[in-house]
Amino acid sequence: MKAKPTTIDGYLAGLPDDQRAALEKLRQTIRSAAPKAEECISYSMPAFRLNGVLVGFAAKQNHCALYPFNGSTVKAFKDDLKSFETSMGAIRFQPSKPLPAALVRKIVKARIAENAAAPKGPPSQRFR
Repeated sequence: MKAKPTTIDGYLAGLPDDQRAALEKLRQTIRSAAPKAEECISYSMPAFRLNGVLVGFAAKQNHCALYPFNGSTVKAFKDDLKSFETSMGAIRFQPSKPLPAALVRKIVKARIAENAAAPKGPPSQRFR
């Protein structure tokens, strides 16, 4: 059984070139929008944490995805996301057609604001 990655670099190292490049670019965009956020692995995927988990991302067999870890963010940006496949908590994209950096920054900033406004409680009651 293959060991689960414990770092974002470890996660990205196991991906095909096109997905690795797309997710590394996404990582840099998230990092620029949230420079104080800590990189982590959450729910077995790369993520950023600041007052709770902000966003995560992952590569799947047929796409890559950004996960804002709530349904309200996807709804709030539904007009901006028309050309991407979405679900309540995921924004899917092809490595050849990544999410626009400006949109990623807006989503991350919205998540920073949501986390800052969220009630604080024991870590067991927030995303890990």
